[in-house]
Amino acid sequence: MKELPNVKHIIAIASGKGGVGKSTTAVNLALALSKEGARTGILDADIYGPSQPLMLGITKKPEKTANKTLMPIMAHNLQSMSIGYLIDETTPMVWRGPMASMALQQLLHDTHWDNLDYLIIDLPPGTGDVQLTLAQKIPVNGAVIVTTPQDLALVDAKRAYEMFRKVHVPVLGVIENMSTHICSSCGHQESIFGTGGGQHFSEKYGIDLLGALPLHKQIREQTDGGRPTVVADPNSPISALYIEIAKKLITKLSSQAKNPSKFPHIIIKDE
Repeated sequence: MKELPNVKHIIAIASGKGGVGKSTTAVNLALALSKEGARTGILDADIYGPSQPLMLGITKKPEKTANKTLMPIMAHNLQSMSIGYLIDETTPMVWRGPMASMALQQLLHDTHWDNLDYLIIDLPPGTGDVQLTLAQKIPVNGAVIVTTPQDLALVDAKRAYEMFRKVHVPVLGVIENMSTHICSSCGHQESIFGTGGGQHFSEKYGIDLLGALPLHKQIREQTDGGRPTVVADPNSPISALYIEIAKKLITKLSSQAKNPSKFPHIIIKDE
């Protein structure tokens, strides 16, 4: 396993399925860590559907160093890297699993990260090749699972948890996104995806419920506009929720062993 000498902690943000707001949560958590004074970076590991360029408002390509590594692109005091910086936004990534896994490793190791306290990795949804590559070849300190209260999302979140457990990656906690819908006109809150799903998940697996985030038009508009909520409206109640979760995440991470998890070498045998 190849270490990253300029990165102190690597945190994977994962979900069992798409559409739960994982990438939005990942970028706002990274920005919250930065706001708290930590040198923070984000790696968009969704090779097939990169979203961080849009969320961070970046349209340029990264520069190369003399050693032919890539300089991370700065956005809102955040170091960032994404396959989306290197290709046209309409170009489909028609790659098989091993190619996507190799691309992830290159993005991680060929980027000139500058003395990061935390590197947030925004994983693609699911439990496929990219996730296994992360587990086997990248020294991850812990993972966070994002889900909604909906039963369908929780089923897939459980699969994500079991994947991390089998490859010995500590799960630092779960975040319940879209916990309640907040009407932008009257402020009325309604639990349209159900209630208590994140709490039940945390109790079942003995992990922390790091926080619950609302479904709000403001979050979508600000993120789509390239200025996620934590930077667009830093003093808002929603930003306060992201910052509170980030603080809990730091506390949980500090309670883990300082060394990253040791992963088994997976060997597939023909019976």
